[in-house]
Amino acid sequence: MRSRRIGAALLLLAPLAAVVTAGPALAADCSTYPWMDERRSPEQRARALLAASSPHQIYRWLVEQPANNPRQTQWAGDVVYPVQVPCTPTVVYTDGPDGIRFTDGVTAFPATIATAATWNERLAYVKGAAQADEGYRKGKNVILAPGIASGRTPLSGRTPEYLGEDALLSGLMAAAGARGVQSDDRVLATLKHYVANEQELDRQTSSSNADERTLRQVYDLPFEIAAKRAGPASIMCSYNQVNGIYACEHPRQNSVLKDDVGFDGYVMSDFGSVHSTAASLVNGLDQELNRPIWFTPARLDAALAAGQITRARIGAAALRVVTAYIRGGLFDHPLPATPVADVSTPAHKTIARTVAEQGAVLLKNVNSTLPIKPGEGTTIAVIGSTASESAHSVCSLPWRFGNPTTMRCEDLVTPLAGITARAARAGATVTYDNGGDPAAAAVTAAGADIAVVFGYQRAGEFSDLADLRLQGGGDELISAVAAANPRTVVVLQTGSAVEMPWLDQVPAVLQNWYGGEQMGPALAALLFGDVNPSGKLPMTFPRSLADTPTAGDIARYPGVVVDGIRQVSYSEGLQVGYRWYAARGVDPLFAFGYGLSYTSFAYRDLEVTGDGRDGVRIRFRLTNTGKRWGTEVAQAYVALPSSTGEPAKRLVGWSRVTLGPGRSRTVQIDLNRSDLADLHLLQYFDPARSGWVTARGAYGFTVGGSSTATLHDTLHVR
Repeated sequence: MRSRRIGAALLLLAPLAAVVTAGPALAADCSTYPWMDERRSPEQRARALLAASSPHQIYRWLVEQPANNPRQTQWAGDVVYPVQVPCTPTVVYTDGPDGIRFTDGVTAFPATIATAATWNERLAYVKGAAQADEGYRKGKNVILAPGIASGRTPLSGRTPEYLGEDALLSGLMAAAGARGVQSDDRVLATLKHYVANEQELDRQTSSSNADERTLRQVYDLPFEIAAKRAGPASIMCSYNQVNGIYACEHPRQNSVLKDDVGFDGYVMSDFGSVHSTAASLVNGLDQELNRPIWFTPARLDAALAAGQITRARIGAAALRVVTAYIRGGLFDHPLPATPVADVSTPAHKTIARTVAEQGAVLLKNVNSTLPIKPGEGTTIAVIGSTASESAHSVCSLPWRFGNPTTMRCEDLVTPLAGITARAARAGATVTYDNGGDPAAAAVTAAGADIAVVFGYQRAGEFSDLADLRLQGGGDELISAVAAANPRTVVVLQTGSAVEMPWLDQVPAVLQNWYGGEQMGPALAALLFGDVNPSGKLPMTFPRSLADTPTAGDIARYPGVVVDGIRQVSYSEGLQVGYRWYAARGVDPLFAFGYGLSYTSFAYRDLEVTGDGRDGVRIRFRLTNTGKRWGTEVAQAYVALPSSTGEPAKRLVGWSRVTLGPGRSRTVQIDLNRSDLADLHLLQYFDPARSGWVTARGAYGFTVGGSSTATLHDTLHVR
């Protein structure tokens, strides 16, 4: 972790009311100011800056725009601040789950859910580093990403922006992405949205109501893992209430994030998610996003006069912000005077393509329909509007704010272009139909040797999905094409799970998510076998919406409106995602962690050793039983003793293993002492003890290619 604990030093700023105001507005030599002395620690530099600041200069750090625009003094609503002390940087925040958003000349990476499907922490890291490089050169140095949620319902509109339904996978992948962003030493990462922000419907007027054990194990845990493993500069609180208290004024910002987890960055709000001055500040909010509304000088002065807040708390909030900025290099690496017009490099495009390739999940492949084996004269029918750039092509995460240009995608290579180019190399030809008329599409499919049909689902911020069906008549289109050509391959471009009423009619299905600007060559490489699929589902695909944890109970979803607040009962408790299906004995359509390859793998000889407290070693033999090189994401799960009341087994680790045909390897997944303690792999949260507990008893470990793994061994913990 790059950050260091501020700890008790936060309280040293109590007497800030009496300090002198700043010196000249413009400094001829920044080296004369102690907060620019790189020989000092970030905390020492931050304290020096605040000690040289007036109270209202300190207030500036508590709101994004005044903090980040040091020479501006006036804002809407007659809000006025003094000019900031000299030698403070201009800082620019940007949204960034899938790239530097609403900006020309950047790389459109695949959606975050596709990154999760790679199960590749190193790839998440390099993607984050590429985004940071592009952000900095575009004049932006705080990236509001990665995003974390827990996949409570696949209807959630922002599912594509998150990392799936498992706390460990989400936490570690988010940590890798945040480390990548902050490896730049000029750019900060922000985890979002804390906490229990699991639906877009009435997100600003809803309350996520859950017991403490559920909150800690399901919703807090991925943030805890990412915070401990990455040291992000900031964490963004969410719009929703948690048990009747708005997240941005909830005490768990202090009690969980700062005290228990030891997070030493700053907590920022989402846009418009602040509802108070004193309650928000006292309970851990450090910075209001966007312009001053609740943390204005007038409101802070009034709260101080009323005894609702203290100068020590204001100083602590400012110290967290300034320390994070200095620690992250923002003071020492000013933004470029002129942003670079095009920052998307060939290397970044390669990363985008690699994420699209490794994140695609092969869901079905009967009789080796894939890979396509074209010969001279082979005809391939490509069908569906999202295969072509001309018709609402799904580049990344579309339709945010009703705007299809969330990512500009100037360099988009469409699936049609990618498939056509690859087919031509083999002497094959491609015909295209946009799928607007299923009958016409069926004619096109019937005249081809193989048909590749695209189905899509749009999802994004501000609204949830109405159902899990394909949009734009996708189900009818696929059925029509499949009836016309028995060799039909379905490519799904979705941000969440979908029902597949046509699944038995087609021999092959490839989940592409939102594949980014390089989806065309990535898809072509996968379909033609130049790349062997290795993606694994980061979320369960149910057979129907009725099988999901929140279905059939309006109290669970969408919730019941009481006095203007939608009360959402998290009464399913710990049974979220694959734990729900296992606990209820419900077979999903495709299990969490599932994904096929063009080869096959076998697991044997599982042995689990250790004491469960200082460490656990999981060893097994993995064999490539097929005829091609391939990569398997080998997963390890554990079922805690029955005395703990855990609903089902949980993921505890994984390993990406590449093997040649017929080759074997002993795979070892080590859970060391810090893993067991920091990630709570074998622990449960006991509210009665206000802490994490490792129970005595038998722990059942399983390994395999998904959450339905059955190769088993038992470890007894005393």
